[in-house]
Amino acid sequence: MTSEAEPLTLVLVGPMAAGKTSVGRRVARRLRVAFIDTDKRVVAEHGPIPAIFAEHGEAHFRDLERAAVAVALAEGGVISLGGGAVTDAGTRELLRAHPVVFLTVSPEAVADRIRGSSRPLLAGEDPLARWQAIFDERRGWYDEVSSTTFDTSRRPMQRIADEIVAWRREQR
Repeated sequence: MTSEAEPLTLVLVGPMAAGKTSVGRRVARRLRVAFIDTDKRVVAEHGPIPAIFAEHGEAHFRDLERAAVAVALAEGGVISLGGGAVTDAGTRELLRAHPVVFLTVSPEAVADRIRGSSRPLLAGEDPLARWQAIFDERRGWYDEVSSTTFDTSRRPMQRIADEIVAWRREQR
């Protein structure tokens, strides 16, 4: 049983555009804990993610990301991971001791969310097909690390956040 004084931790994983940031902020507010976006922390310390990919490659970015995840987990709160964080075995290992929510989303619902985005992995002629390929490639890792799954495709983000809060409170 966790005491109320201990920082509550909840990790959100899922594909690009699943709503990790918008749901995560709502969940953190309801639980009265910090919201941490590990991608934003990497950007604040090391510069834009597309530039990191271009100059140093994905492996270097995953190293930076894993370090940011480790720090965030030590701090506690609601922690949103970048879509590809689960591709790193070290990051998956860090998540094993924590409640992890997998936010999934249908390709139809994600189409509007990714239109006009500057996500480096979606560069090319058919961003939705690229998103689907990336999601299919990572799906097993999301399932591996997650404690539960919520679909964000067609329901209000606030309702999803409320359900996640209720689920997390049951985990105590």
